[in-house]
Formats: sequence, structure tokens, C-alpha cells
Amino acid sequence: MKALQIIKYGEIRDSLAFNEIGKPTAQANDVLIEVKAAAINPIDKSIILGNLQGMLAIPIPSTSAYDVSGVVVEKGDKVSNFEIGDLVYSRVPQEQMGTLAEFVAVTSTAVSKKPGNISFEEAASLPLAGLTALQSLEYAAIKENDRVLIHAGSGGVGSFAIQYAKAKGAYVYTTTSTSNIEWVKKLGADRVIDYKTEDYKSIAKDVDIVFDTLGQNYSLESFEVVKQGGIVVSVVGPLDEASAKMFGMADYKLPEELAKACSDKDAVYKFIFMHPNGAHLNEIKSMIEDEKIKPIIDKVYPFSESIDALTHLASGRAKGKIVVKIS
Repeated sequence: MKALQIIKYGEIRDSLAFNEIGKPTAQANDVLIEVKAAAINPIDKSIILGNLQGMLAIPIPSTSAYDVSGVVVEKGDKVSNFEIGDLVYSRVPQEQMGTLAEFVAVTSTAVSKKPGNISFEEAASLPLAGLTALQSLEYAAIKENDRVLIHAGSGGVGSFAIQYAKAKGAYVYTTTSTSNIEWVKKLGADRVIDYKTEDYKSIAKDVDIVFDTLGQNYSLESFEVVKQGGIVVSVVGPLDEASAKMFGMADYKLPEELAKACSDKDAVYKFIFMHPNGAHLNEIKSMIEDEKIKPIIDKVYPFSESIDALTHLASGRAKGKIVVKIS
């Protein structure tokens, strides 16, 4: 089968190649999916550039990407929740990475039937961004009337998080650039902050939850806007101590400034490492079918132009998700 593979670490156009590789087979707990569409994410770019070698070691060559939608064509002996012919979607586990290919084998616990009211391309756009937003906001115990700041509202995770928070009855602040303000308002955000002309710290004050999708100084600044006893959840900031332990970093301590900011606000800081979860995808499926959330796609590329899709992702200018149509 054909697959887009990482052949070395480095610049995107130099590090990827289309290769003919063996078709995977479904192990006892797997389903084999004929890939109809795959989505790409910032993590895919980071892996190609070699930025995550210390955390996510992969063999070279490796097939790229994690998000998939398609059709079950084979299933393992122990799989009882899917049948051949089911239309499904998934964020595949790390050890099964490789959805920019004609087929992918995935453990059935990471798979859900796809929402019935959207296309394969739309379904492929959802898993990683949707699971990241859901798991982050649910860790923060989001509830009705919570005031939430979501950074980067026009990105893949941000655009899903706005809709998810609104579906939970929260009041949503979000940041974006001038050109995206009206577009982000349509997602349901209550107060859209133009980061080019406005200081979000003077507008979003005493919020219950900050969802940090930017990292760097934004992680620390979160404590300027979160209320006493609030929570900051981050998907790109420093690890918290429990997460570091999970990665085998026994002596890790939260950076001093961040630890002090937590203490001063009596607030919680949590790094969220998204994990594949078919039950959570089933929850998202229901929300999509109830039209509480809609997929947001920037552009769909044919499989032959997958490298162009990844360079588009690397530009950082996408509004919503970038999807590759495989078949």
C-alpha cells in the first residue's frame, strides 16, 4: 500500500516521501480501517522537524499522522463492538501512528463509529482536536456559567473548544487576530479579543478556567487572569509534576515562577497529554449529530498533495483543520 513516510528528521519537504509498504493486519483487539481521510496536526509537524525525539521516539522510516476516518475492512478475534463495513473515526495510539496511508490498524478501544451527519473529511478533522479540548475542559470540571478563556480560537483545538464550552453553558472569552474576529464570533464565543489591538489580560478577569493552547509566556500570564482557586489547563506549557512522573522524569519540579503563581492564586496548573479514547469520541459523535458542534475545515488536499498540506499547516495560518482525502 502507499503511505507518506518520515524518512529523516528535518525540513518538511526534505524529510517526507511516498513509499510502498506492507498492508497492516488486524491483531486480536484491532480493527483494520480502509482510510478515506486523515487530518494533520501541529504534533505531526513537530515530529517531522525532530522537536519531539526525546519524548516520542519513532523508528525511521515511519508513516505520519494520527487522525483518521474510514471503513472497517477486517477485525481481530476479540473485537465485538465493530463489524466489517462500519464507518468509523479515531485518533490512533502512538504505537499505531500512520494514518497518511491507504490502511491503518487501530486498537478498537480508540475507535468510534463516525457521526452520521458529516462526511469522512469532516469526521477525520475531529479526533485529536476534539479529544484535546474535551479532556482538557472536563479535567477542569467545566460547568454552566463558568467563565472560560480559550486562547487561539481560530485554531483546530480552539475552534472545537469554543463550541464545546458553549455547549456546556459557559461564558467564553477567546483570542484571535483581526482578520478572524467575525469568523470566531460565529463559533459562539461571547467576547472575542483581537490580540493585535487589545490586551486580553485587561478584558478577561477572574475567569474560572484558562485553556492555554499557546504556551511560553502565556502559561505564566494565565495566573494574572484566573480567579483565586481557579484552574489553568495547558496542552503546550511546562509539564506539571504528575505528568513529568508519567514520562519517567522523577526529579522534575514545576518551574519556580509558575509554582509561585499557582501558590499566590491558590490555583491548579495541569498539563494535559491527550489520550486516544473511543468512548470520548462517541460523546463527540452525539454532540455533532445533535448539531451542538460542527467540524471546522480550512482545506482538503488530495493524498498526492499531502506534503503541501503539511507545509500549509507549518505556515500557522490555517483557520480550522487541514484534511487529506486518501480515497
